[in-house]
Amino acid sequence: MKNQLENNPILLVEDNPIDVDLTIRAFKSSNLVNPIEVARDGEEALKYIKKWEDGTATPVVILLDLKLPKVDGLEVLKTMKEHPIYKTIPIVVLTSSAENSDIEAAYKLGVNSYIVKPVNFDNFLKVAVQIELYWNVLNKLP
Repeated sequence: MKNQLENNPILLVEDNPIDVDLTIRAFKSSNLVNPIEVARDGEEALKYIKKWEDGTATPVVILLDLKLPKVDGLEVLKTMKEHPIYKTIPIVVLTSSAENSDIEAAYKLGVNSYIVKPVNFDNFLKVAVQIELYWNVLNKLP
C-alpha cells in the first residue's frame, strides 16, 4: 500500500546520538520510504514550526523523546499541540521514561501514543516497523 505522504519526513526529536543511530538503522532495516529529519534538542524541534510556515513539508509523524536539553519534550509537545495549524501532526513519545507521571502528562497534553524505548536492537526494530506500518499505512489523515 502506498501512502500519499511517503515523501513527507518523519521528525525524530532525540538528543542521544546512539538512539538517533539506532532509530535510523531500525527504519532503514524496515525499508522505510519517508526521509528522517533529526532535531537534537527541544529548541531545535520548535524551530521546525517556522520551517513548516516557510514551506518545508510537515512530518507524517513526530517521534519525541521527553528528556531533552534546552526545552524538554513535554514543553515541545505542549507547544506543538497548541499550534492552530500543526496540532494535528501525530506525535509519538518514544522515550526511556516509564514513569506514570510522564505518561499521564504526555496524554493530558495530547500525545497520540507513548512508547517506552526497547533496550535491544531487535526489539527496537519491531517497534520501528509497527510505527511505520501504523502511521504511514494504516492511519488515515484528514
